[in-house]
Parts: sequence; structure tokens; C-alpha cells
Amino acid sequence: MERTLILLKPDALQRGLAGEILARFEKKGLKIVGLKLMKMSAELAAKHYEAHKARPFYPGLVKFMTSSPIVAIALEGIGAIKICRNLMGATFGADAAAGTIRGDFGVSRSFNLVHGSDGPEAAARELGLFFPEGLVDFEFGAYRWIYDPDEELKKG
Repeated sequence: MERTLILLKPDALQRGLAGEILARFEKKGLKIVGLKLMKMSAELAAKHYEAHKARPFYPGLVKFMTSSPIVAIALEGIGAIKICRNLMGATFGADAAAGTIRGDFGVSRSFNLVHGSDGPEAAARELGLFFPEGLVDFEFGAYRWIYDPDEELKKG
């Protein structure tokens, strides 16, 4: 099982898309192990986006991400990072394929609705930033209808 962080950005909340976006991840078969509505502080934004600090878009990104509430989501599943990135679509809405979150709801280069961890190391770091209290572990009955235990779970 793999865990990843998804952030529903201020534009997703302001446009009333949070429920519909979250539903796409659930319908795909991912397990929610953390969920919170929060206002991102400038300090948290600086830690989260520290790799972009020298980039020209950094000040605008921090301003945008701290402008309105976000929803932080921790998801779990086999291949969760790749699955989430495929569901989100290309970074810019105009470039994203129809059927993806950004392709269906986005057109902007600045407002792209969601953030998703780009790899296992980033996911571990980001989950620690947004869920320092830890995640909720529970038996997810749907797994027996999502994964073939003779195949996927053995591959791990």
C-alpha cells in the first residue's frame, strides 16, 4: 500500500468542487486515511513549496494558497501516487485531458484546483507537514472488492 497527499486548493473550494473532486478519488478505490479543512499558514506554505522559493511564481503561489481554505487529504492504495496524478491530469487545465479533474474543471495556468505528491519521498514529507498528528488506519472492507488478493496484494 502507498500513501499520498492531495490538496484541494482555494479555487476548488471557492468554486464548490471539493465534494466532486474527492468523490473521484473515492470512486477510483482509494482509501481516505486523513482529511481536514484548514487555512494554510504562510509558514506551512513556505515549507511545502520550499523547492520553488527561487522561482518567479513563488510569491504568487504562496499568496494564492493562503488566500482561502484548502482541504488536505491523505489517500491510500496500491499505486496511489500514480493513480492520483492520472486522475488530476496535466498541471495546466488547458493541457489536461478530458476526464481528468483539471481537464474537466480547469483552464487556468495559475489556478489548477489540486496538488498531488509526485513521488514516495515527497508524499512522506508532505503527509508529515499536513498531518503531523498522524493518519487513521482502519480496515477498509472495499479492498476485497477493489483488489484481487491473489494478484495485486501479493505484488504489494
